[in-house]
Amino acid sequence: MMRGRRQESRWIHRWSRWLVAGIASVGALGTAFLTIDKLTGGGGACPTEGCERVLSSPYATVFGLPLTLFGFLAYATMLVLAVAPLLVNADQNKPLRQRLESWTWPLMFVMASVMAVFSAYLMTVLAFEIQAFCPYCVSSALFALSMFAIILFGNPWDDLGQLAFIGAITAIITLTGTFALYAPNHGADGGRPTATRAAAGQAGPPVTTASGPAEIALAKHLKGIGAKMYGAWWCPHCHDQKMLFGAEATTALDYVECSEDGQNSQTKLCRSTPEITGFPTWEINGEFYSGTQTLQQLAELSDYSGPTNFQH
Repeated sequence: MMRGRRQESRWIHRWSRWLVAGIASVGALGTAFLTIDKLTGGGGACPTEGCERVLSSPYATVFGLPLTLFGFLAYATMLVLAVAPLLVNADQNKPLRQRLESWTWPLMFVMASVMAVFSAYLMTVLAFEIQAFCPYCVSSALFALSMFAIILFGNPWDDLGQLAFIGAITAIITLTGTFALYAPNHGADGGRPTATRAAAGQAGPPVTTASGPAEIALAKHLKGIGAKMYGAWWCPHCHDQKMLFGAEATTALDYVECSEDGQNSQTKLCRSTPEITGFPTWEINGEFYSGTQTLQQLAELSDYSGPTNFQH
């Protein structure tokens, strides 16, 4: 039994860096994809409504940039730290490789601790604040936890007491910084985030563009023929659609709120309509059209014959 445990220990010590590098590579690719999709406004990254809701929440943005960008930087840093000693030939330059080994292990432990603690915070927010499931977020949390475990058990640490002290200090600093970072998302009403506060009647961000006569005429025409726009208050593409119409024209639309915590929610209607697979979805003359539509497209789909000098 003792021999088997020593062999297992040698195995994890030999492959730990490769395992961390593999997980970090997958994490870096995933966060890079989400970052590019967010910055380009692709909107095709989310497979579920909950995922889109999470990635559109205030928690998904830090300093005006996507949180996934910082996730990519963290994974990329972990990847570099993991493979740096492996790139040095031990037969040709053993002292350099040993120095890199001794320098990078503590840095990897600190980085993994930060990622694990931050992921735990986000999982708490996901479960109790936003109350939505995001497969990307859960996967990233599992990646962070896996790297932490591999680094903890994959190196024969000399002083476990010192390691525990470093981990505790890192956790305290990470939590303090995280609470300070997301302080604007919390209010005095039990700490609920701005995006989900006053859930029974949330209207989403205001429409700030002005409507021209053409936008108003098209909106009234769409309502007149029974056309409907299905959306959710937290959906950024729904807001983009409303911005194309402008504030006044938007009020003339027959808008159906599909989110349970939105104003005048009609969730049952949305769920009973299988053609609604994403937001916004337009129902025009019995046909369904998914995604943000230009006003010219809506005019053509609805046989609109009024003015078409749209401002947006």
